[in-house]
This record gives sequence, structure tokens and C-alpha cells, in this order.
Amino acid sequence: MSDAAVLRLAKAAGILVDWEDATGGARRVSIGNLRAILSGLGFGCESAGQCDDSIIRLETEASDHCRIIDAGARLVGLSGRGLLHFEDGRTLDLDLDDAPVVTETGYHELDWAGGVLPVIVAPQRGQSVPTAGPRPWGLSVQIYSLVGDGAFGDFRALADFAVHATRVGADAVMLSPVHALFTTDPGRYSPYSPSSRSFLNPWYGDPGGVPPLPSTGDLIDWPAAVAAKLTAFRQAYARAGSDPAFLDYVAHADNALTQHALFDALYAHFFTSIGARGWQAWPAEFRQPGSSAVAAFAREQAEAIDFHMFLQWRAEAGMAEAAQAAAGMRIGLVGDIAVGIDAGGSHAWARGDELMLGISIGAPPDAFQAAGQNWGITSFSPAALRAKAYRPFLDLLRGAMRYAGGVRIDHALGLRRLWLVPNGASPLDGAYLCQPEADLLRLIALESERNATIVIGEDLGVVPPGLREMQAERGLLGMRVLPFERDKGGDFRPPRNWDVASVAMTSTHDLPPVAGWWKGRDIMWRETLGAAGERIAERSDRALDRTRLWQACCAAGVAQGPEPAAETPAPAVDAAIGLVAKAASALAIVPIEDLVGLDEAPNLPGTVNEHPNWRRRLPASAEALFARQDVAGRVARIAEERET
Repeated sequence: MSDAAVLRLAKAAGILVDWEDATGGARRVSIGNLRAILSGLGFGCESAGQCDDSIIRLETEASDHCRIIDAGARLVGLSGRGLLHFEDGRTLDLDLDDAPVVTETGYHELDWAGGVLPVIVAPQRGQSVPTAGPRPWGLSVQIYSLVGDGAFGDFRALADFAVHATRVGADAVMLSPVHALFTTDPGRYSPYSPSSRSFLNPWYGDPGGVPPLPSTGDLIDWPAAVAAKLTAFRQAYARAGSDPAFLDYVAHADNALTQHALFDALYAHFFTSIGARGWQAWPAEFRQPGSSAVAAFAREQAEAIDFHMFLQWRAEAGMAEAAQAAAGMRIGLVGDIAVGIDAGGSHAWARGDELMLGISIGAPPDAFQAAGQNWGITSFSPAALRAKAYRPFLDLLRGAMRYAGGVRIDHALGLRRLWLVPNGASPLDGAYLCQPEADLLRLIALESERNATIVIGEDLGVVPPGLREMQAERGLLGMRVLPFERDKGGDFRPPRNWDVASVAMTSTHDLPPVAGWWKGRDIMWRETLGAAGERIAERSDRALDRTRLWQACCAAGVAQGPEPAAETPAPAVDAAIGLVAKAASALAIVPIEDLVGLDEAPNLPGTVNEHPNWRRRLPASAEALFARQDVAGRVARIAEERET
């Protein structure tokens, strides 16, 4: 077959055959890699005829399943007369040949000669950051790191943290994802590789009664801790499984929740019996949720399924209590939507037709990862989203906003394009797949306004031209992180020059805290792990960067005197927090690691077991931490700078 047929199909599917790498160099995806990606997306491409059939399928899927427009825009491309049914029950007779203007936002339906067409009308912008009073600020924290009654922090510990953060004037508490992981497989504890983004991680629920396991040491032993927590939950279920409130919860559960609980019960069964860590490794008759074998399992294991429903019930109650504890803040909890999900998880098993199951997503080669990245997760298929009138994406947004005053969208660059890697291939063999960015941003703006939830787009990495501006127009805040806020010469930007439409941060969970950066802990880790690169040069560059940062802090009026030594980072932490608080950004967020002056990052990208990712505990309870003199001083500095 000719390469031209593959190229036509790739273009129709939204694959960028030609792209620009992090250095500005022109790249072109090979025909072989295009075939692998197209096959992974489910498009036949072994012959010219298959390519043509796949293009026809794409054109059919792209036809009108819904219309998403801005308020005040015209409804174009339709003819005849139509009756527009507004969400509130009103109707309006329209002459579609005149391309009528629709001004009222919401989810409406148009009854016309072509059938019933959903018409979604979005505001130009979503919810804004509060502007009355001092400029808002908040803290970020890993829930599991909180010191409470058990081996790791949970929603009860989060509620306690929110109470103390409110007392010191914080307006927000930013979290990593709380999506459902693999409940009975505690070796899979990364919050960014969930089984489902539609449900909560039950490990964070409160079983009540005796604490499952006391916290010991600096690191969490997830297998031991989760085993103890599940034992406590089984005891709680034995006591409260007949609670009328729980029975009512089960009675009103939708099919998605029921299937998730069924999946968790099946996963526990096959993980224990044959070591399967995903539905693809189950016996064939259990790989389809509608099979007779699955139905028989559901009848025989009704109590096991009921137990997993109980876990979700307790998790929802705990999350609601944490949200209520943060209700005194101007923003409240800021949740996080992971960019993807594990293809062996609940969502992929129950609703795989919404996903790209034949590929993984990741990142192309850049200055930090020369070999690119394969994150081992997948996400929504753009074609499926259009065919389903974006219902899966809307359900995801609404679930994330249910308990939150803000939502962070992980890898928001993926709203425009995602780097796809064929299963089993190298990230170097990937390609970008375009996403329906305009439609997704309109939906985000509408749900943000409806739920009074601010939205933060994590726009770090190889940022396509115009993406930040387009997201800012819709009201999304970008992320501006201190180590990256430099001019072309490498000097740190003055705080007055930071983007207003952004969240200013000293660090993130993937970067060393300021103290660790100042001391070079990240360089030490790369040296320990034998990572590629020249450590002597890195240390020399870091010494120069310390001087640059200290000079920037002195120039901004948040530091004075001689530069602190690398081994005494506390003054640099104070200064960095002051600089970020002073930034022109609409919101400032300081990780708890920086507020406390810790030097180790929660996560080291590119590692799994080599670094203790997602296992570090904070050194004391929230009450004890906020009572510390150095913490109180940093809080006072933040409040002072945000007043101006």
C-alpha cells in the first residue's frame, strides 16, 4: 500500500505527522510508527481500503452528536425550523436558516429535522479567584503524609489540617489526586495511576473505632498499612453494614458505582488467586462486564461487592467532612484530576469504549528526559468523546468539583495534544494526537461557573504556542513555579513580572522543596541513582543559581544580607516563600514541605522503587507544625506580602 493512505488517515485521526521538539527542531513521525499508533487507536491501516474505511468511520463519529458554542454565538450549519428546549423547561422556536444567536448558558436540546441535538452553551470564562480583600494564598499537602491516628494520613487528618490552615488565614488547600486506586493491591499507591477517576480512594476513608496501625518512621509501609486499614474496615462493615444510611446509599447507587465495586471484588479475587494485576490477565470469560461469568460472580459474591460499596460510602463521607472543614476558606479544597488512568483498572474494564486502550500516554524527549516518557496510563479517546457528546469528560469534571472550591488539571497541555506511545514501544516512537481543545475548554468554563470552582491548568513542560493565552481567556490559571521563572539570561524574574493569570508556587510534588534545591538534594539523588549527566557541572550551575535566587530575593525586598551557605537553607526558604507570596499571580500556593523547611520531594519522576515516592510522612501533626515558630513566621510573611 502507499504511504499516502496512512498519512491521510493519520491527518483525519488528528495525529501530528510533523511536529517541533523542545529545541525547536523539526521532527516527522515515520510511517511505521504511524501505523502502530493508528492500530493502537483501533483504526485499521494495513491496506489502502482499511485506511479509507477508517476515515469514513472517523467522519461518521465526528458528525453532530452535540454542539458546543459560546454564549452569544450563532448556531450555524443547520436548516429549517427547530424548537430549542432550554434546561429550565422553556422553549424557543428558531429559524435555523438565519443562524440564530443563543445567549443563555447551559445544557439545552434542539428538536429539528435532523433529530434531537444537544446544544451546550458556555460562558466565556469560568469561576474567578476571589478579589475582595487580600490576594488569596494557600498550602499544598499530600494527604497520606499527614500525621494522624493511623499509619498514613486520611480524610479525617485532612479535615484537621484544613481547620488549622483556616485558622492561620489560608484560603485553599491543594491536594494530589484522591482517585480510586487498586483497593486490595497496596503496591500500586501512585495517585497518578488510578484505576478510576470517577471514585475515591477508600484507603483515605475512616473505618471508625480502633486506629488500624500507628505511624512509625519517616516512610509509609503501604502493604502493612493498607492491610491493617482494610482489616479495620471489615470490622466496621460487620458492625455497620446494615446501617440504614448505607443501605439507602446502595439502593440509590448508579450502574457506574455498582460496576466499580464489582470490579474491585473481582480484582481482589484474581489478585489473590492467580496474581493478576489487571483485568487483561483474568480468565477470558471475566474480561467483559456483561458476561454470564461476571453475572454469576456477582450473585455468589454479593457480600464482597457490598463491602466495596461500603468503602466508597465511607470515603465519600470522609471527603465531605474534609470539604466542610475547609468551608471557612475563600476557596477551600483544590482537587487534582490525573491526566490518565491505568488500562488495567475499573474504568477500562467497565467503559473501555471511552478510552485509548491500545496506547499509553507520556511525553516526548526534552531537556530533562532525553528518552522521552511513557507514563503507562491511557486516557479518553477524542473520537469517543465526540460520539458520546462529551458525557465522560463532563462526569469527570463534576465528580472532581463535587467537594472542591478548586480543581487542578494535571498536564493541561493534554487539552490540546497528548503524546501517544504504542503499547510496548519506546516514547521515542510516539506522536502527538490533537484533542478537541476548544470544546473541552468551553465545558470546563461552564462547569467551573456552575460549581463556583476555580480551575488551574498545569501548563509545565513543552508548551505549544498560544496554549497559555487560550486557557487564560477561558479563566484557567496557569502554574508558575519558582525554579522555572527565569528570563532568557537565566536570572529569576521579579515578582511583579509573574503572570497574573496564574498560581505562583515555590515548588511542586515532582520537584525538590526549596531547602532541598538549595542544598542540592536533587543532584545528590541523581548521583546516587547513576542518572546520566555531569554532577560537577550541575553543582557549579546550582551554586550560580543560588546566587541568582538570593539576589532576586534581595532586589524584591524579601531578603537581605549575605547569601546563606548551601548547608543552611532556612533563610533561603524564608526568602523564596516571600518572593512567591509577593508575585503578581492571582493565587499563591506554598507546599507544606516548604512551609516546614523539609528537603526531600514527595516524588522523583522517572523512578518507581529507586526513590521513596509517595511514602514520606510529615514530621509532626498539623497542630504541632503550625505551632512552630519558623512556620508561624513564614505564614506571617505570606499574609503580609499578599496584603499588598
